[in-house]
Amino acid sequence: MQTVMKPIDKKITMRKVYNFSAGPGMLPEDVLLQAQAEMLDWHGLGMSIMELGHRGPEFKSVAEQAEADLRELMNIPANYKVLFLAGGASIQFAMVPLNLFDGRQIADYIDTGVWSKKAIAEASRYGIVNVAAETQHQDHLAYIPSQDTWATREDAAYLHYTPNETIAGLEFNWVPKTFADVPLVADMTSMILSRPVNVTDYGVIYAGAQKNIGQAGITIVIIRDDLIREALPYTPSLYSYELQAENNSFYNTPPTYSWYISGLVLAWMKKQGGVQAIYEINKRKAKTLYSIIDTYSDFYSCRVRADCRSLMNVMFYLKNDELTPLFLEQAHDRGLANLRGHKVSGGVRASIYNAMPEEGVNLLADFMAEFVKKYG
Repeated sequence: MQTVMKPIDKKITMRKVYNFSAGPGMLPEDVLLQAQAEMLDWHGLGMSIMELGHRGPEFKSVAEQAEADLRELMNIPANYKVLFLAGGASIQFAMVPLNLFDGRQIADYIDTGVWSKKAIAEASRYGIVNVAAETQHQDHLAYIPSQDTWATREDAAYLHYTPNETIAGLEFNWVPKTFADVPLVADMTSMILSRPVNVTDYGVIYAGAQKNIGQAGITIVIIRDDLIREALPYTPSLYSYELQAENNSFYNTPPTYSWYISGLVLAWMKKQGGVQAIYEINKRKAKTLYSIIDTYSDFYSCRVRADCRSLMNVMFYLKNDELTPLFLEQAHDRGLANLRGHKVSGGVRASIYNAMPEEGVNLLADFMAEFVKKYG
């Protein structure tokens, strides 16, 4: 049973708030409306999708279509398994080392921010972590050092990095290279499906759904077949990629509603023209905001070097920090919600995931320019 986006009843009142939250992020309005329409009666069964048995043919069709759409959108080869697992991406901080540590009990990690640090701390419980590189600063700007300065190891079990760090707004615009027998592992939670990715560059890709794929509660894992093997002996059953792959993510009851929403979002993405088309929109959105920041550089500042700025999380500061609460208050009054920076970083953060329409970004840019004229 193919998941398709249904025509939307235009008589339904559309929402007027643009949610710039870093996660859970904004969902496409068409997806929310379809979920609303199907809430009580999914495909004429007289039941909600939440009430359907996960092993029945109806939900199996939802799960299979979601995987097929993800494979199509990301061009995932047949020798990669796709898992839809319960919980957030932080669980993968443990699952990756538990499953990939073998005779080599050491792994390379790149530390570019809070989420990298959390992954490093968790992996350190199961083996030795070699922090091969970390964020650098020059002229008060954060940047990712070039790979020729990294201290990676040829005997590492894997190399782990976070392509996009949501808190600092720092993103890789290139893919790290690894030694021949060292798989590359990426936490793509905040950038998956925002730009084209060559899956074959990676051994494992994982991503929480709550930013670009759907709602919180489910995580996607894309893993190359040769890396699906017996986990460390003390690994909990549900943390075994081998067991999850053998059971096609149905070893236990999965988060069915989150899986269903993910399927609707993936179908919506196909309707938009796929990843490349969405990437072009995302580039325009990011350029709009960074242009405002750079144009009014006496008022706003971005503390990330231009070539490392995030496509998804535009992080900036008001040079007069006393104006930040007023900025956030007035933005909220305009329907521009959840712009407060993370408690670690402060400042302002505009998360512009795939579902954020250009209209919302343009309204924010206009507000930023008006705010400068009032208080600059």
